[in-house]
Amino acid sequence: MTRPQSKKPLMKNQRRKAWTSQAVLITGASGGIGRAISQAFGKAGWYVGVHYWRNKAEAEATLKHVIKTGGTGDVYEADIREAESVQRMIDELSGRWSSLLAFICNAGVKQSSLVLRQREEAWADVIATNLTGTFHCLRAMAPALLARGGGSIIVVGSHAGFHGTTGQAAYAASKAGLIGLVKTAAQEWGPQNIRVNLVLPGWQKTGLSEGAIPDSEGWMGHALRRPPALDEVARTIVHLAELKDVSGQVWNLDSRNL
Repeated sequence: MTRPQSKKPLMKNQRRKAWTSQAVLITGASGGIGRAISQAFGKAGWYVGVHYWRNKAEAEATLKHVIKTGGTGDVYEADIREAESVQRMIDELSGRWSSLLAFICNAGVKQSSLVLRQREEAWADVIATNLTGTFHCLRAMAPALLARGGGSIIVVGSHAGFHGTTGQAAYAASKAGLIGLVKTAAQEWGPQNIRVNLVLPGWQKTGLSEGAIPDSEGWMGHALRRPPALDEVARTIVHLAELKDVSGQVWNLDSRNL
């Protein structure tokens, strides 16, 4: 196997896995779901690009977890609301690592407000990050995969995008928009062997869900009467990234009906 060449010197504890031919970039990887996904890819032996915006310390903490589990990686900064910022990140990763196989679009924000009280500025920020930001990422990521004969893009969505959530109009609308974006990109890029799928990770205890997690009686809509385990969600995403013949699908990772 030809060893991929990294333009940036590897840390001492990265060198033992430098032979890996699999590389993934995970947006919003500085905490919560993104960190768990990063660790799962690291455990599988992947090179992991850990994206962050503003919180570099937490991104570096994620990278330490990746290396500890057996992977390699680097941190990458970008404001996904800005197309140029995303493109610089993708160019940096492409120049540093030649074997790009997967991208996980996980970055997102949430703002709570009833429709009649929703401030336009807050609405615009949520849409710009969750929907337009993902559009920027997909548009920048596809050429990198096309140049390598294909690959996988997985977008992290939400059950709210299908059913709505009281007080979450902007968030639900942004996640609903991802459904059409993913299905369209899958059709357009499928002939070039780029697989695009959407996953719904269910309720997870993260900064975004703080104060909104249901109590013990709130799981009645779940057939299993419980939310999904985060490590199981992360492992499923790794598995989906490795599947060669699946695209344009919505994967619900908890026990609720869509």
